[in-house]
Amino acid sequence: MRERGVTAPVFVHGELAGLRPGAVPVLSGAEGRHAVSVRRLRAGEEIVLTDGEGTGVFGTVAAVEGRDRLSVEVTEVRREPEPRPSVTVVQALAKGDRGELAVETMTETGVDTIVPWSASRCVTRWRGERGEKSLAKWRSTAREAGKQARRLRFPRITGPMTTEEVAGLLAGASFAGVLHEAGGEPLATVVLPADGGIVLVVGPEGGVSPQELEAFEEAGARPCRLGPSVLRTSTAGTAAAALVLGRTGRWG
Repeated sequence: MRERGVTAPVFVHGELAGLRPGAVPVLSGAEGRHAVSVRRLRAGEEIVLTDGEGTGVFGTVAAVEGRDRLSVEVTEVRREPEPRPSVTVVQALAKGDRGELAVETMTETGVDTIVPWSASRCVTRWRGERGEKSLAKWRSTAREAGKQARRLRFPRITGPMTTEEVAGLLAGASFAGVLHEAGGEPLATVVLPADGGIVLVVGPEGGVSPQELEAFEEAGARPCRLGPSVLRTSTAGTAAAALVLGRTGRWG
């Protein structure tokens, strides 16, 4: 059995609909291989299966079959409702692996949706096959970080958006804010909604341009500052999300 205080590992399973306690689903493929050959789970150990969309199946390993397959005896099924208020972070494309770092830590923090944004001052550009690979890497990062964080509902990674599309997203939010060092209001004191959607914008290394800031303000977004220091694009979204999740009670 697992040591006291250590939560059971989470694996993704795409066919959990209709399962009830007593059912014995099979985990196979890449996830099964990871469970058996990497995590070395054995019969009797606790395990969690999730579809990443809010359903969690809790149980114990019933049997291990070969190197990439095990069966799970289900003891409990949970359905996690969509959190309110929802938190979306519009993340400007970052150079190197900083974008994936941002996705990883925002997933661990509890962000619900992450929007890749091609800002005018982005050094990195997602075009063609490279763009598709980068988006796939963000989604894979969110999936793995969601498992590590024991989340039953993984964040949604949308396709990349233009500034005009981001402005449309901001216009429909219950609260919209742009993280900006010259923001007149601290994010720590703005009035946040108890329901609906909160959307926060994180700019690129070169910052949000005046034209973008104007477009976002016209859409209803308020420039907000986080604190006295200027954070990197890879950490600002995580810090802002943590602040918002704490203030709205979602971390309660």
